[in-house]
Amino acid sequence: MRYLVLLISLISYSQNQVNLSYYLENLESYDNNIPKPNGFLLNNNEVGNSHVSHDRLVQYMYALAESSDRIIIENRGKTYEGRPILILTISSKKNLENIEKIRQDHISLNSEVGLVKDLSNMPVVIYQGYSIHGNEPSGSNASMIYAYHLAASKSPKTIDALNNAVILLDPSFNPDGLQRFAHWANTNKSMHLNPDSSDREFDENWPGGRTNHYWFDMNRDWLPVQLPESKARIKTFHKWSPNILTDHHEMGTNSTFFYQPGIPSRVNPLTPKKNQTITSEIGKFHEKRLSEIGSLFYSEEDYDDFYYGKGSTFPDINGSIGILFEQASSRGHLQNSVNGKISFPFTIKNQLTTSLSSLEAAINLRLKLLNYQKNFFKNSRIETSKNKNEYYLVGDNTDKSKLFHFYELLKTHEIKIKTLDKNITINNVEFKKESALLIPKNQNKSRLVKAMFEERTEFKDSLFYDISAWSFLHSFNLNFTDYSTKIKTQDLKLEKPKGQIINKSDYAYLFSWDDYYTPKALYRFLDKGVRVKVATNNFKIGSKNFDYGTILITMQNQDLNTNQIHNIIQSLTSETGITFHGYGSSHTSGIDLGSNDFINISKPNIALIVGEGVTSYDAGEIWHLLDTRYQIPITKIKKSNLFSQDLSKYNTLILANGNYNLSDEVIEKIKNWVEDGGNIIGFRNTINWLNKKEFISVKLNSNKPSLENIKFKDKSNFYGSQLTSGAIFNTILDRSHPINYGYNKNNLSVFRNTNIYLKNDSINYNNPITYSKNPLISGYISKENLESLKNARPFAVFNYKKGKVAVFSDNTNFRAFWYGTNKLMMNAIFFAKLM
Repeated sequence: MRYLVLLISLISYSQNQVNLSYYLENLESYDNNIPKPNGFLLNNNEVGNSHVSHDRLVQYMYALAESSDRIIIENRGKTYEGRPILILTISSKKNLENIEKIRQDHISLNSEVGLVKDLSNMPVVIYQGYSIHGNEPSGSNASMIYAYHLAASKSPKTIDALNNAVILLDPSFNPDGLQRFAHWANTNKSMHLNPDSSDREFDENWPGGRTNHYWFDMNRDWLPVQLPESKARIKTFHKWSPNILTDHHEMGTNSTFFYQPGIPSRVNPLTPKKNQTITSEIGKFHEKRLSEIGSLFYSEEDYDDFYYGKGSTFPDINGSIGILFEQASSRGHLQNSVNGKISFPFTIKNQLTTSLSSLEAAINLRLKLLNYQKNFFKNSRIETSKNKNEYYLVGDNTDKSKLFHFYELLKTHEIKIKTLDKNITINNVEFKKESALLIPKNQNKSRLVKAMFEERTEFKDSLFYDISAWSFLHSFNLNFTDYSTKIKTQDLKLEKPKGQIINKSDYAYLFSWDDYYTPKALYRFLDKGVRVKVATNNFKIGSKNFDYGTILITMQNQDLNTNQIHNIIQSLTSETGITFHGYGSSHTSGIDLGSNDFINISKPNIALIVGEGVTSYDAGEIWHLLDTRYQIPITKIKKSNLFSQDLSKYNTLILANGNYNLSDEVIEKIKNWVEDGGNIIGFRNTINWLNKKEFISVKLNSNKPSLENIKFKDKSNFYGSQLTSGAIFNTILDRSHPINYGYNKNNLSVFRNTNIYLKNDSINYNNPITYSKNPLISGYISKENLESLKNARPFAVFNYKKGKVAVFSDNTNFRAFWYGTNKLMMNAIFFAKLM
């Protein structure tokens, strides 16, 4: 019988054929005063006959909240495109009337002095979130029916659940992406549904609806928390510390349905074994429910729980249980698959079914979940009690903006931070009390802190669904060490850095290139028409040392008068935190301000190639960095439009990772542009293309693994183990080279997620960044690829007549949290002519 149900579920649905009874039983028992979803959808169709747009989803959720005393709705902010980021708190009327006390009681489970000793009457908290990838819309569409069910159902089972649970319902993790994809699916839908996978309905235009506005995969941002949608949901997570968090996704059309646990050998070692035991128990509820409706499913055969930046894994290091759901996608309204025709309503029904089974599991395992949360933090405190006076000491004396963003990240995760009581020097590194953080190893969030900071190079499994390393100490390029003290420390409150003007001058100003926001300041001057120079050597004025890359603004012989330039400087001190030093003479100890070693800088006019074949994540990271942090305009040119574009408007062309299958005419056009003085900056796989098309001439290292004794069944795992999906490596810098301006240490941690290894040049100064002798800091790399990394460099620059071509084998802008290497790309933009 259940397989007959499956067959019926998979068959083609014409428009208007699906109604609410397809999803919910006993509709006569639902409250008629609660609005049904179809009143808010196109042509009053039921859910699944079209794709809900985010604006209509919002309208419906507000209508539900207005009509039901079981729902409190909150707008927690807005996306980059201005869409609201909603959360619905759903429970019984009585619980909602006491919701703040319930929250405080619940959150006290994480502390030494829990407010509630008897957990028998404490509600369980479950956070259910949908469609973090906008083109995986079955989750958000299911959230409408699920919310309706919770608001309108009069069944004793539902009422009992509402009495014993607080449900935090996040109907759309990704509003911008959901809106983009809904528009695509609805505008390409045929009246008579066509399941042919070759139809345009199933082939989105680049970059597709998966990502947010800046093309980020937001299911990688739970730990870094760099995006507004992430900041809202992480704030909610820590505010409530839910017992279960569900994350509803879609996967390939030819799959079935997956729920966690995933592959056991790929669980992060910091996750308690009890977590996976409870995950398996919860899985039994999904198994029962999905079997009842005839759905095929599987578990423990795919995906992993290693990287804590994903929605299904982040809860696991925070005393919660994260559950990933992956539904085979219709990617439209109806599509052929190896399992028959898969319809959009069917995908929604599975998401609804597992939403209900998750709630059912939470109610049945309520005491177990509450005790698990309590013991998770209790055990964390016991484990770290021996570290009572132990700290991570972290600091940066020159780049206070970057340190502040690191501090912000820790505070977002509610991690305790203390202050130094005096300046100290450890291993020749000075930590000043005003620019150093003491992070206690003994605190409630000790496991989370360890997960954020640890360096790991040994693994049970060599395959990773995502990256294998992400230490924020390295991504921010900070000084850090272990530190012990028994002195009572104070909580730290770090303010956003504010710069100042030292010695107001009508002659000249200098500012060091070491702060994170110096590119923003430099571009502001250039954009206003101020003539700016950069120091190509170091020098000293009085007791103040100025390093390579110091920026010089002379006040005379400018198109702007001194008052106008002063106004720019004054505004930049507050905006960027940069300090400007005024001087009344060109004389220094070293190169004088009038020296030819100060070189004029040109304003960058930047174009970024986008479109089919270009990796949207990498392109989006570049766009986001320049637009949101440095306020530098960037023109995004479709790859297919390059032939018709006037490239002379730009002096910088950025090629993000991707496949550049350009015509000979376009390649010749770009070469002519570079010959006339253009600056190309290429990343990762573009190196192969630029090399092949003779923009550059570079040799690559490659150490191929042996294929001996590899069985057919192990072929996939063998090749998978050769991927360098994301690890951290140590490099050595030649700080006199313009690519390294602004760095005050001789070492830099870089993130690598390719197997492209640029061989070192025979001339040493052409290797301004090289991998150290033992470069692996954290993460997995095969021994063959590690061998290739020896005698390799992550950056190279080449002359091309009047122009330059600079290439990076590593990603300098990874997921917006790799602050430490952002300046490398900015140096390639501003200082290319000096290289």
